[in-house]
Amino acid sequence: MRILGIDPGSSATGYGIVERREGRLVHIAHGVVRPLVGAPLASRLDQLYTSISEVIAHHRPDCTVVEQVFVAASPRSALVLGQARGAILAAVARTGVPVNEYAPARIKRSVTGNGRATKQQVKSMVKRLLSLERVPASDAADALAAAIAFANAGRLEALGAGSAAGRRGARAKAVAFSARRAR
Repeated sequence: MRILGIDPGSSATGYGIVERREGRLVHIAHGVVRPLVGAPLASRLDQLYTSISEVIAHHRPDCTVVEQVFVAASPRSALVLGQARGAILAAVARTGVPVNEYAPARIKRSVTGNGRATKQQVKSMVKRLLSLERVPASDAADALAAAIAFANAGRLEALGAGSAAGRRGARAKAVAFSARRAR
């Protein structure tokens, strides 16, 4: 399974691709998309859309995980970040690749064991988990961390075991099965 992780931003969007092979994670690629500084917002959003579309076309992931928006420094920053996420989500949706969204704390917890880990801790663990020669840039490391988090939890979620609704559904099926056996 090939997983594309994306850490959205209007000035820097990180992406990272990992693949699960025979029970281990393999690094495929990572990078940072940097729209032109000072360009109008519409142009930067178009650059994000186009660049992410090209990454998907080149690497052909089976699924994508995009980091959810966290509380931004200002309402304007939150709005611009939301627009960048929208362009990215639209690019992914257009390709038909399934999209998953994870909260930053969930990604950090999955990679470091601590939902409040520092950027340096995340970068260090990504380097270690993927056996990279160098620590990736922060945005790329966050994207790789998102892909790692999905790789570690995504298979369970695909079965419905990772969500409360899935656990309730599994319990309901178990109860129904037990009731049938008791008859």
